[in-house]
Parts: sequence; structure tokens; C-alpha cells
Amino acid sequence: MYIDLDIKPETLAKLPKPSGYRVLIITSKTKEKTSGGVYLPDELRQAEDTASILGRVLSLGPDAYKNEQRFPSGPFCKEGDHVIFRSYSGTRLKVDGVEFRLIDDDTVQAVVADPSDYERAF
Repeated sequence: MYIDLDIKPETLAKLPKPSGYRVLIITSKTKEKTSGGVYLPDELRQAEDTASILGRVLSLGPDAYKNEQRFPSGPFCKEGDHVIFRSYSGTRLKVDGVEFRLIDDDTVQAVVADPSDYERAF
């Protein structure tokens, strides 16, 4: 139900650098229509995007996953990974109309190969 977004180089240049243990993620967008071919209204897609649980890791803060007591097996994710994170988590921001989130490193729940295989359960 989700699609991954490409980011223009000029938008990348404007993105904040995560501080501390934060992770910068571009959120995946909800597709315009369901697998059955039904078009989703803009209002519903917007609500789904706000509650998004999927995104791609763009960068990690300098302290992300450095605490060996909390992360004895190492980092949960790396730059470029598609991840599942808690719904409504983090700080939401838009740059050039594209939504990003700054989340805590321990908010990442899983790494997935393809975000289009998943949808948020209600």
C-alpha cells in the first residue's frame, strides 16, 4: 500500500542533520488506489500518510546505536534501509512538500526489503 519516494538533490541539501541518537527518515506515501483498483480519497491518503509506519533511513545522528548496553547486537538499521517504526512517532517536518521524520533510534521496529508489501493495520 506504500510507495517509496525519490528525493531531489536540492531537497537533500536542505535536510537537517540528526543530532544525538536521532534517525532521519523519509516516510513512504500511500498509493492512490488499493490493490483492488479502488481510488482512495485525498483525505484518507493524507490521514494514512500522517499515521505512516514505513520509511527509508536517510541519515543517523552521531550517537545513534552507540550505547552498547541498549544495543548489544549493534544497530537496528543503516542508511538506505526501509524500516517500520511506531505510528505517529517522532518529529514530523516537510521540506519542499516532502514529509520527513526525526525519530529516536529505539523507535525502529523492523527492517523490510520492500515497503510496498506492507500496510498499516487498523
